[in-house]
Amino acid sequence: MRRCVQTFGPQANEEYQVLANSWRYSSAFSNKLFFTVVDYDEGADVFQQLNMNSAPTFMHFPAKGKPKRADTFDLQRIGFASEQLAKWIADRTDVQIRVFRPPNYSGTIALALLVSLVGGLLYLRRNNLEFIYNKTGWAMAALCVVFAMTSGQMWNHIRGPPYAHKNPQNGQVSYIHGSSQAQFVAESHIILLLNAAITMGMVLLNEAATSKGDVGKRRSKF
Repeated sequence: MRRCVQTFGPQANEEYQVLANSWRYSSAFSNKLFFTVVDYDEGADVFQQLNMNSAPTFMHFPAKGKPKRADTFDLQRIGFASEQLAKWIADRTDVQIRVFRPPNYSGTIALALLVSLVGGLLYLRRNNLEFIYNKTGWAMAALCVVFAMTSGQMWNHIRGPPYAHKNPQNGQVSYIHGSSQAQFVAESHIILLLNAAITMGMVLLNEAATSKGDVGKRRSKF
């Protein structure tokens, strides 16, 4: 459980704080909904009373009655993105929370650096731009995009799933999600490598079949 907290805790806590602040500074803010955090180091007895054997965990405590199974957020299947938490809260409490994220300029800075790098490269090679028409280079770039999209990297970016799941009871680590509605980050990496290996195999077969040489040499290769 300690490793689970260290691996997913900071990211989950950041998303939780984004959601809580979005509700706190919302025009619809009221006392119908409260956010609270229990740290395992300071409240281990609370975890024991709730029979919680893993962390982080998101739970909803209704105003009346005891929490039901649906009042525990399915972190492993859905992920811990603020938008998914807000949707879950709306289902449990009918309270709509519009998520407001603080501005993040890292993407803008990275894009500016990339544009500057490409622009500088084109300027230095302004007298020899034949590499722009290199079909192999464009094909490799296109394959990288295809591998990233077909492996589910965009889904990971939107949902924010954990890299893998460690069973707190037996310590077994799962890299493949048991549900068809979710996935782990490691699962995407496995699919990406498999797709790349299959593509490389097809390219090598094509190169071997079209390579120069007599028919006898080509047959000996197979």
